[in-house]
Amino acid sequence: FWGRRRRDFRYAHDTLLNTSREHLHQIASICFVLAVIHVTQAVKMDPSEVEFLAEKEVVKIIPNFSLDKIYLIGGDLGPFNPGMPVEVPVWLALNLKQRQKCRILPPEWMDVEKLEVLRDLERKEDTFTPVPSPYYMELTKLLLNHASDNIPKADEIRTLVKDIWDTRIAKLRLSADSFISQLEAHAKLDNLTLMEINTTRSFLLDSLNCMYQLRSNLQPGPSGGKAQDY
Repeated sequence: FWGRRRRDFRYAHDTLLNTSREHLHQIASICFVLAVIHVTQAVKMDPSEVEFLAEKEVVKIIPNFSLDKIYLIGGDLGPFNPGMPVEVPVWLALNLKQRQKCRILPPEWMDVEKLEVLRDLERKEDTFTPVPSPYYMELTKLLLNHASDNIPKADEIRTLVKDIWDTRIAKLRLSADSFISQLEAHAKLDNLTLMEINTTRSFLLDSLNCMYQLRSNLQPGPSGGKAQDY
C-alpha cells in the first residue's frame, strides 16, 4: 500500500515541476486526496512509513534554475532563482537533486562538532537527551544516501549519528526491561522520536500481552484458588 502511494506522490511531484500554472490547483487536489487515503487506510506503521513522514521536513537548497512561486495545500514553495537559497521539503530537494537541478545544504545540526557533543552527552546521561530533529536518523539516511556529495564529512556524520542511535536504543531496551521486570502499569519516557518508538513497540507490546495472559492465568478463579484458563 505505502509503496504504491509513494509512487503516486512522486508522480504528482514530478508532474508539478513540469506543469503549467493553471493545472496546479488540480494537482494539489490530487495530493490532498492521496494524503487522506494515507491517513484513513494505514493501520500499522513500519520504518518506511516513518521515513515517508520525515520527507516533509524542510531543508535549504541552492537551485540552478528559475521558477515562479508555486502554491500547494501544504504551503507555498519558491520562487526559485539560480544561486539563491530557498527552503523546500526534503522530498522535493531529493527529487531536484536527482535531476541535478540543485545543491542541498545540510541542516545546521548535521555538523561533526555538534554531533560529537550530542553523542558524548547522550552517553553521559541516564535519561534521553533532546535530539536536534524528531527525524534525525531518517534525515541522515535520506541525505547521505542521495546527496552525500553535498554533505561535508559525510562518513563521520554517518558514524556519529549511528553512535547516537545505538546509545538511545540501548537505553530504550534497558527501560523496557526494567518496566516489564518491575510489573509497572505505565511508564513515561521523554524525548523519544517516532522511529525509536516504532523500533521497540512491537516487541514491547507482545511482551506485555504475554505477561498479562500469564498473570490472568495465575489469578484465583471464582471457585476459589483454582487458576482460570483463557
